[in-house]
Amino acid sequence: MNKFSKSFKALWAGEVISEFGGAAGGIINGLLLFELTGSKEWMGILWLIYFIPSLVLQGISAPFLNHVVKEKMLKNIQLIRAFAYLLPLVGYLIGSTFTTIFGLILLQCLLGLMQPIYASLSFSLLPDICDEEELADANGLLDGTIRLMSFLAPGATSLLLVVSPMHLIYGLSSLMFLASYFALSQIPKTSTKKVAAWTKKIWWTEMKEGYKTFFKYPHLLRLTILSSTVQFAVGATLVLSVPFIRGDLNGESWQYGIFSGAFPVGYALGMILLTRLPKNAQTMYFGLIGGGLSFVFLYFVQSIPLAWICELFGGVLFPLFNAQNAATFQRDAPRERLTQLSAVRLLFIRVTMPLGILFASSSIFDLSTRQTYFIVGSVIVLPGLYYFVISLLRPDSRLLTQQEKQKIS
Repeated sequence: MNKFSKSFKALWAGEVISEFGGAAGGIINGLLLFELTGSKEWMGILWLIYFIPSLVLQGISAPFLNHVVKEKMLKNIQLIRAFAYLLPLVGYLIGSTFTTIFGLILLQCLLGLMQPIYASLSFSLLPDICDEEELADANGLLDGTIRLMSFLAPGATSLLLVVSPMHLIYGLSSLMFLASYFALSQIPKTSTKKVAAWTKKIWWTEMKEGYKTFFKYPHLLRLTILSSTVQFAVGATLVLSVPFIRGDLNGESWQYGIFSGAFPVGYALGMILLTRLPKNAQTMYFGLIGGGLSFVFLYFVQSIPLAWICELFGGVLFPLFNAQNAATFQRDAPRERLTQLSAVRLLFIRVTMPLGILFASSSIFDLSTRQTYFIVGSVIVLPGLYYFVISLLRPDSRLLTQQEKQKIS
């Protein structure tokens, strides 16, 4: 951590704090809505309200993002989130069920709209505040600690619920996002360019140019598609995890809790492993293959401890792919269009998650839980194996480290 700049440390602190606050608030959203409605259908509606506007904005926001001051926009988003978490709290304090539900809906909508903008801007800011050779480690550190927070937040929230009324957790989430705002305020402005005024012509021209530029870089498109296969599998596991542990393996609720927590714990370990391995194409594709095999292995396991090990195994290996994949994109995409292309990349990745959910929950294919795990794992493993072999036979200079390029030259 000491090798990174002060700006990166500020971004890291802001991300970690907000992730904890968001995870805690997300848990309370579901609990509060179910307490008020007793309906699982409302739970689905709440997630759709988050997801659909988020994907729509993801698709059309790319042209704007090249014309904003990233550091300022990141801070403003955290302020909006901080105030948004007060909306259901106000409804609850008023004592109106309608106002509370409306506050929850508005909160989810705002969170869904803010997330793609925040993720694209923070992703594109990293090359401005980190040296090129630090990008893989920086991405791994951010991704790993964020996932670790998603594991720690539910347990911490459960303990808070023992001593605090449920609705007051919203106040905590709001304070966490406010703290994130102050952490991000430590990042100095890295760009001095003048922000262009918005017009419909600029938007449409930039929209076409952004997607056209994205497809001019086939190796970045390839890595984005590989990341999309991972998100497809993640979407499927949202449907599969509970029936697999509780149904196929006849496990208890606490055993499912360990199963769901094994992956983020493994991911934090994988982040540490990444700092000790060479940053090259072979390591990256090895992480992709190993992570995919963790899904395939679930087809065969007959005991819950082995299922825990599979999840831990996947968590350890996926950072080797994800962090280097992100670093390659940040390094090779045109710097003047990185923010815009990051939004396009994120759209490709995020849209596959609901496809994975539909695939796993659809009755059309008539697949068992184990068969679905095998298929989604194979979707990751097969292209990973192909590109691993290609990287050995025909190294792509764009995926080599500086040391490897020097050896070749």
